[in-house]
Formats: sequence, C-alpha cells, structure tokens
Amino acid sequence: MIKNTPINYDIVERKISASKLKDIGFASIRELVKIVNEIEAETGKKFIRMEMGVPGLDIPKIAVDAEIKALKEGKASKYANLEGLPALKKEIARFVKLFLDIDVKQECCVPTVGAMQGSMAMFMIANRTDYNKDTALFIDPGFPVQKLQCNVLGQKYQTFDVYEYRGDKLKDKLESYLKSGKISTILYSNPNNPSWINFTNKELEIIGKLATKYGVIIIEDLAYFGMDFRKDYSMPGVPPFQPTVAKYTDNWVMLISSSKAFSYAGQRIGSLIVSNKLFNKKYPALKRYYSTDSFGYSLIFNTLYVLSAGVAHTPQYGLAAVLKAVNDGKYNYRDAIKIYGERAKIMKKLFTDNGFKIVYEKDDNVPVADGFYFTISYPSMNGSELLRNLLFYGISAIALQTTGSDRTEGLRACVSQTHESQFEILEQRLKKFKEHFRNV
Repeated sequence: MIKNTPINYDIVERKISASKLKDIGFASIRELVKIVNEIEAETGKKFIRMEMGVPGLDIPKIAVDAEIKALKEGKASKYANLEGLPALKKEIARFVKLFLDIDVKQECCVPTVGAMQGSMAMFMIANRTDYNKDTALFIDPGFPVQKLQCNVLGQKYQTFDVYEYRGDKLKDKLESYLKSGKISTILYSNPNNPSWINFTNKELEIIGKLATKYGVIIIEDLAYFGMDFRKDYSMPGVPPFQPTVAKYTDNWVMLISSSKAFSYAGQRIGSLIVSNKLFNKKYPALKRYYSTDSFGYSLIFNTLYVLSAGVAHTPQYGLAAVLKAVNDGKYNYRDAIKIYGERAKIMKKLFTDNGFKIVYEKDDNVPVADGFYFTISYPSMNGSELLRNLLFYGISAIALQTTGSDRTEGLRACVSQTHESQFEILEQRLKKFKEHFRNV
C-alpha cells in the first residue's frame, strides 16, 4: 500500500468511503465533483480537474453587453415567448446556413435551456411518434446523462460502441438494430464526447440513408460545434462546413450548445433545430400524449412548455448578439476556443510520457484530433482502479464504462479546467504515479 502520495492518503480514502459508492468507476460526473470538492476543501490542495466538461474561458464581451442592455431595458420582467426571441431565431437559422450549409426556416429554430433540455424534449416527443417504435439507439460512447434522461422517462434504449464499426462497417451494424422495427431515434455526438472521434461524410451519409429507409429520427448532438480543429469550420458561408447528417436525410434534429463554442455555459441556453420537413410532419401516435399530431407544434407548445415554459429572456439577447457577430464575420468563435486543442496536445504527451496510453487513438484510421476531451489508460489497471488511484495523486477524470464504451480500462479526461500554469504540477504528479506503479 502506497501512502506517500501527493494528496493525503487517509483523507482521500475516507472521502471515497464516505461516498458510499460500491464502485467509484460507476460514479456520475456530479458525484465525482462532490468527492473531489470535499478532498480539496479538507487538504487545501488543488486537483487537476478533468472529470467535468466545464468551459474554462471567458464569456464573449458581445454577449455580456447585449444581456446587460436587455436587463437595463427591463426585459427580465417579462416572459419570453415559448418559440424564442425572433432576433435569436433569425440568427440560429442564419448560423445553420452559413456554417453547416443547411437551409432551415426560422420557425424550426428554438432556444432551449441548454442543449441537454433539447435532448430531453426530443426523447419526450420523438420516441412517441410511432405506435410500434419505442426504443432509442445511442451510437456510443456518449454523454451518460442522456441515457439517464431515458431512464427518468421510462423509455427503452440500446447502445453500441462505434469504434470497431467505422466506415462501411457502420451500415451493417446500424441496420442490425433498425431491422427490429423498434428504433425510434438515433443519437450521437460529433465531435464525440468522450472519444473525440468525428464521423466522416461517408458515415453520416450511411446514417442518413438508413434513417430515411426505416423512418428513424436522428438527434445530432453538436455540443462541440466546430471543435475538430484539424479543419477550420469558422468562416461564414465558406467551405469546409461542419459535417452533418442533414445533408443526407430530412429526418433530423440538431442540438447546438452555447456552452462550449461560445463559452456561455452558466446562462443555460442552447439551440434546437428541426428540419423543415420534420417540423411540419404529422404523427397520429403523438395524440396519445399531446393535443395535436403536428411534430413542431407539439414540440414547442406541449413539450418545451411543460419543461420550462421557455428560456430565460435576457440570455436570448446575449446569444443572439454573439450569433449575429459570428454570422456577420465580426467574431471568430474558433479563435477563442482553439486553446482547448493546444492544451490537449500538451496534456496527452504528459500522460503518454509517463506510461499512459490513449484509448481512442484513431479516428477512422487517422490520429484522433486534439480537442476538448481525450481518453487514457494505464497498464494492468481497469477504469475503476485507475480512477481511484489517480485521486490520491490529485488528478480526477471519469471512467469510460459510464459512457457506453466497451473499453472498460479507460478514463475520459477533459482539458477545459486545466490551465497552462498547472502543467508543471500535472507532470510532477504523473511522474510520481509512474514511479509508484511502474512495476505494479
């Protein structure tokens, strides 16, 4: 038993025990946050926090100024429309055209209380559009909370780890699920949380064509919009465009987070965009739950209404201002966030130099990009063991097994909260970890 660890061994052991978790490898992100907060408070030592995908950059001044102006004008005293601020809906539609090359009407663009509310709303409505289809399919690994949403709603879901089914292999794997006739929706993130792989246009075409063939709705989670830094997707109206399944099917919904690309996490506002055709489509099965069979109407006036009765008023002005500046070419969001890729490159090397391996190291046979997340493992340890051991060295992450990954030996590491000033401390702790575990 190694006790001369950078963080007091007895305190860490006591806090883990007090959590009552049977296996820390299955702890939720928020449970790990609580444990690490308590250890930091008692030891007075700051962790390298990699467990939670919290943006670590300042809010764009454009958004701050617009929201302050709206507050001073008394906008916060009024309810916002359920459909969203007209100026914001206009800029969301422009953004989709300019950065994804997809035409969508303003009425099909709706602000949500973060992209997470968008996925909740989609499960509530999209998984109820057909009398016979009652199951969501997650192309994993993915964001664990979205499966929790299905659990809370009492809905069924299936999953598979896509890493071994890239390229042409994806078609047969997907179709093996779709042939059952039970799949109502398919959800994936692109770039992917946690593996940081990115679907190619060929793979998105496979997904889109199968969605059309089987009448399945695709929920495309673009939480990390434009953050595959190997290409520059930040020039309005100029290729390359952010890849999207919307090029290959009409059965799509996009979730665009404001938290990462626009560093606007605390105001809890995202964008939900529905294809023009799907928005106006009628599903008789919806009348089991809603007053109408119209997908778009039921989404806004029945689903989003009961969830929060709309999005807070003044953040809509802030997001509208940022999107307008981005759309007009006056603010390049990529310039502000590319530091995440730079951090990842350095941090990955610090880990690999000290005996760690990158778990998801390839992206369709090319090296995975440097971005918001990366994945790590250590010889002879499963994910639970590695996560637990790293806590004694002041390093936190989450186990890949909670994300639907088949790679139970690994952890997901987020770079957003690790400042460049902490790299030296991270290196020292990793060297100590390697010294203690090189022969274990």
